[in-house]
Amino acid sequence: MDDEFYETVKYLLMIIDAILNVLRDYLSMIHEPIHRSLTRRPVTRLGYHFVNNLMKEDPHNFRELHRMYPNIFLKLCNIIREGASLEDTRFVSVEEMVATFLLIVGHNDRYCNVRQRFNRSHFATSTNFNKVLKALNTIAPQLMVKPGGVSPKISESTRFYPYFKDCVGAVDGTHIPAMVRGREVSSYRNRHGFNSQNVLAACNFDLEFIYVLSGWEGSAHDSKLLNDALSRRNGLEVPQGKYFLVDCGFANRRQFLAPLRGVRYHLKDFDGEGRHPRNANELFNLRHSSLRNVVERIFGVFKSRFTIFKVAAPFSFQTQAELVLACAGLHNFLRKECRSDEFPVESTDDQFSDMDDHVYEPNLLSQQQQREEANNWRATIANAMWNNRPRNTTTNEEEEEGNNEEEGDNEEENDEEHMDL
Repeated sequence: MDDEFYETVKYLLMIIDAILNVLRDYLSMIHEPIHRSLTRRPVTRLGYHFVNNLMKEDPHNFRELHRMYPNIFLKLCNIIREGASLEDTRFVSVEEMVATFLLIVGHNDRYCNVRQRFNRSHFATSTNFNKVLKALNTIAPQLMVKPGGVSPKISESTRFYPYFKDCVGAVDGTHIPAMVRGREVSSYRNRHGFNSQNVLAACNFDLEFIYVLSGWEGSAHDSKLLNDALSRRNGLEVPQGKYFLVDCGFANRRQFLAPLRGVRYHLKDFDGEGRHPRNANELFNLRHSSLRNVVERIFGVFKSRFTIFKVAAPFSFQTQAELVLACAGLHNFLRKECRSDEFPVESTDDQFSDMDDHVYEPNLLSQQQQREEANNWRATIANAMWNNRPRNTTTNEEEEEGNNEEEGDNEEENDEEHMDL
């Protein structure tokens, strides 16, 4: 019994001695100076010289990299300086910050590639990117256009005038791939099976954004986004007596003119011999589709210019949502400053447009009267189109001529400054 007791005491003393040795080593380490290896990346102005040399030596290559020519780039930097109070730091200029941002959003480039180009650390690259993102979101509302009068696209065409003379643009949603983590992943999975954010946009007929709402889950219906946009304090505003064109995913209202359901609508449905409109409803849907197609075209230009939206960006979801608004403002700036500098339009896939029979609309009973009034108004427009259609030629020939004009507009925009991405 005594031997077991002494053996136990011996082991306890050994454990206490080991603990004391560890504490002694720890205390001595605290009082000793820590010698860090000098591996910090040296401060350099290589990025500043790279941007300036590229602007002077090869403007066309600069455009391919940064999506605009040097003079437009410098103007953008000045706007950001004045409108968002972004300033040069001791070693990083605003021009280098903006160039970093444009490389990432324009080519979906990663920090590891951009940091090598400008000889910056990962932290510095991330800081520069987020500074420009914040600055662009500050000035983005100022870059959104206001709904104007009658668009030349409408006033100069007998197919659209006077039937759509009060139309100021088109509204639709588009899905942008999103990287989402956490328990709410399932709510961002859209009906096509991948995670996305649903973005609602309103644009005019000059391919400029009027309003953009981002950050909604991919499973949310377009009509739900529209109701949210209308209820926000600084949301979408429709001028008195004006309206936007929408697709069948939205309810027909006086401010949002939708096509007729159960009737041919898409342009391809009218292609080919003997497939011309046969009644007022089909003629209305054809011309409605031809005019509303502008929102599909602006989505195509937007995603071609900023390829980061073709895949899920490796940022937090909040940053992904902020990127949409920032780049929408940037798109409007480029549209105004270099109108002939167009990127090839990519047709958006019809699978991303919500053309379901179900339309999300709260308080259906209270809105029934408004919908009946809007439907009567739409029928009046359709009958006027049908009664005033050219009698000296077939409807098919007239609409084919109109479709050729649409194709000519697209080719003219792209042929002026075509660039393969």
